[in-house]
Amino acid sequence: MFEVWAPGATTVDVEIGGVRHPMSARPGGWWSAEVPGAGHGTDYRFRLDGGEPLPDPRTRWQPEGIFGPSRVYDHDRFEWTDDLWRGRDLPGSIIYELHIGTFTPEGTFEAAIGKLEHLDALGVDFVEIMPVPPVPGGRNWGYDGVDLWAVTDNYGGPDGLKRFVDACHRHGLGVILDVVYNHLGPSGNFLAPFGPYFHSTASSFWGQAVNLDGPGSDEVRRYFIGNALQWLRDYHIDGLRLDAVHALHDSRAVHFLEELAAETDALSAAVGRPLTLIAESDLNDPRLMAPREAGGYGLAAAWNDDVHHALHVAVSGERHGYYDDFHGALPKVLTRAYYHDGTYSSFRGRSHGRPAAHVPGYRFVCCVQNHDQVGNRAEGDRLAPEALRLAAGLLLTSPFTPMLFMGEEWGTRSPFLFFTDHVEPQLREGEADRRRREFVGFGYDDWAEKAPDPGDELTFLRSKLDWSELDDDAHRAHLDWYRALIALRRAHPELTDPRLDRVRVDHGESWLVVHRGGLRVAANLGPIPIRVTLAPGHVLLASDPATTLDGAELSLPPRSLAVVRLDRPGA
Repeated sequence: MFEVWAPGATTVDVEIGGVRHPMSARPGGWWSAEVPGAGHGTDYRFRLDGGEPLPDPRTRWQPEGIFGPSRVYDHDRFEWTDDLWRGRDLPGSIIYELHIGTFTPEGTFEAAIGKLEHLDALGVDFVEIMPVPPVPGGRNWGYDGVDLWAVTDNYGGPDGLKRFVDACHRHGLGVILDVVYNHLGPSGNFLAPFGPYFHSTASSFWGQAVNLDGPGSDEVRRYFIGNALQWLRDYHIDGLRLDAVHALHDSRAVHFLEELAAETDALSAAVGRPLTLIAESDLNDPRLMAPREAGGYGLAAAWNDDVHHALHVAVSGERHGYYDDFHGALPKVLTRAYYHDGTYSSFRGRSHGRPAAHVPGYRFVCCVQNHDQVGNRAEGDRLAPEALRLAAGLLLTSPFTPMLFMGEEWGTRSPFLFFTDHVEPQLREGEADRRRREFVGFGYDDWAEKAPDPGDELTFLRSKLDWSELDDDAHRAHLDWYRALIALRRAHPELTDPRLDRVRVDHGESWLVVHRGGLRVAANLGPIPIRVTLAPGHVLLASDPATTLDGAELSLPPRSLAVVRLDRPGA
């Protein structure tokens, strides 16, 4: 059965092998047709009112790319082996973000499966993969995706994603998929001819906004919610990261996110495993995570960039753009989650956010690096290993849900750059300028001079991880530090305790001591050795072997961190 929603059409045909088959109108703007002999593997397109052939808005398979025909895909043909998988909950977990195309030299799901032993040994709980729908050309971050129900064949297609998820579950790893519902890519976006998928007036920097609240939006909302449920149900995905929800335009009484959360909870009950929704939001609004019965949206968690900014400024000293507000912000974000919780944001030129100290820390996904914070730098450069070790020590002993970005665990020297492969000359030629305009006011004044051409294949190839770095002693030592931090977090419940009111921070100009139950996390952020008075105890882990604890006096070398267990936890 072929089905499509096209409420404005007067005739619709499904075309198979050059033959057009008329479709019958159904209530609500739907059309359908039975075509004898069609099934899994059949290529097809739709024609509206005799116009040009178009791919199916709900295509599950686009083997020839965004301009090719759709292909019928039968989910039931795949043989899963994860029958015993019962999912993972977010509290106490660690997420590892990766981009399939640059995670391995091959850039495929199959190749990524070969690296799961590494992630298993590292000790993470979830793998978060950047968007996988078809994109223009052969390389892209994924946020220019179209054909949102499909999986790009660049990575291995729908079966490839299923094999990857199945393998992750065998290794005890949950899978979070990054999805984009605030816009579609500028190339190959064929939704508009089918119906009112896009807002008549609202837009964002990335393009026309999706119609979530205007005429015809009931079916549009079902399109996106059905898409989310497909990943969770048919691909056995364990959670979704919802891109830039602050760019969703929805004035309805029941917000799209609230409706999505309710449908996800219902599916979770049906499949018998936890399903997690995580919002990327610039709003600093805890209502995203508040229960629906308390007037919130009921999402599981949200990215918290304030923690990233505070950590980055503390270990790097950078103060440009939005970083300028975050000098000395670590004590506040470690105890109250948001720095801007109603305070003045100089970058925005207004007050921003609302208090969130009452929200459990695990509901905030926090990082030292991610695809945005690295990839939005002109040269895609990462923190120096010394600074990264210090920041990771603070993150992995925090009350939040830590997220690592691929390669940071061994201090990779590979950049992560912004890359695209637009087919249309005007998009290819204008991408660098569009990207440049996105960073006006960010403090990246030399972006234009330093940033490589996004469309140059070398920009993409330079962004691939170099796994041979793990043969180097310095990189291995860096990896050992991450593994030790994660093992320590697992071994001591104080470090996964999400209650922010149990966290206290003592601090000076260049140091801080974080109280985590009977543990103290002491960090020297400055360039000279310091002595910090704690209480008698013993050092569990230190980033510098020269760290000593003499009675109650802890000696910390420059830019180092130590975790101390007190002999008398109440001291």
